[in-house]
Amino acid sequence: MRVKFILAVASLLFLAITGVVLGEVSVGVKSGDWIEYNVSVTGTPAEQHDVTWAKMEVYAVQGTQINLNITVNFSDGTTEPQTATLNLETGQLGDDFIIPANLNAGDVFFDKNVGNITISGVKEKTHAGSTRSLVTAATSETTYYWDQNTGVLVEGISQYPEYTMHSIVDKTNLWQPQVLGLDPTVFYAVVIGAIALIAVVLAVFFVKRKK
Repeated sequence: MRVKFILAVASLLFLAITGVVLGEVSVGVKSGDWIEYNVSVTGTPAEQHDVTWAKMEVYAVQGTQINLNITVNFSDGTTEPQTATLNLETGQLGDDFIIPANLNAGDVFFDKNVGNITISGVKEKTHAGSTRSLVTAATSETTYYWDQNTGVLVEGISQYPEYTMHSIVDKTNLWQPQVLGLDPTVFYAVVIGAIALIAVVLAVFFVKRKK
């Protein structure tokens, strides 16, 4: 019994030291979600990295596994369709297209290509017409910004010896563009409420005037 207790404590200490996050991995996307990116490259890119535009579509989600269709446009005008299978639990993240949702500063997720990645901060930025809460982290080559609610990459800046690549979201169905800084649902609810209030005020005014 004593040996088992010591082993259990040692395991917990190991997890704490290595920064492994315990708990269920949260998946923030569903089938049908899509996002488009504009990509700019400066310098001399490696083969298949002279990208100008890309679109990522989620076509299936099963547990922590996410299946993607990816369309890539290159600077020479060619288009290449690709597929990718991600698994947020095992760290199969591709180029960190999607990470676990709802992470905060100090949280850690696993990428099997680079190991544990720590979220360094949360900031508000406007992307695709809406102000979003983004989580950010950096590896030796790339600084990433992901949408906090969905875990989807919205901006990435990669710096290599020969070239730099900057990818940034252009369009998406994951959120709706804001109207005067408000979510469309809230904005139209406010407008309808204001119209209803004005109608009531005018009705009361005319009734009193008749009397």
